[in-house]
Amino acid sequence: MTKTFTYNKLIRDKNIEILQNLGHDVTYHVMDDKNYSIELNKKLLEEAYEFIEEHNLEELADLLEVVYSIAELKNIDLCEVERIRQKKKSYKGGFERKIYLETVTEFKKWT
Repeated sequence: MTKTFTYNKLIRDKNIEILQNLGHDVTYHVMDDKNYSIELNKKLLEEAYEFIEEHNLEELADLLEVVYSIAELKNIDLCEVERIRQKKKSYKGGFERKIYLETVTEFKKWT
C-alpha cells in the first residue's frame, strides 16, 4: 500500500537524496530566483513560528540557515549586516532591558 504526501515547499538540498535512500519516490523541481525568493520568505516565517513554539537550538539554527540563504541570494554581506546591527544597537540599544512600550503622547510644536 502506498500513500502520497503533498508538501509544496522549499526543503534543504540533501532531503531529496535522504528520501530516495529511504526508498521513497519523490517529485520536485529547481526554482528560478524569483520563486526561490518567495519560498525563502515563506520558510523564514515557518522557521520563526517553529522556534516560537519549541524554543530549541535546532529551530533557531534552521532560522539562521534561512537568513543566510536569503543573504546569499540577495548578495548581502553578512559582515555588513553585523556592522549595521552593532551600529543600531549602539544608537538605540538592544532588547536586554525587556522594555515594553505602552503609550506615547505627542505634543505639537508650534512654529
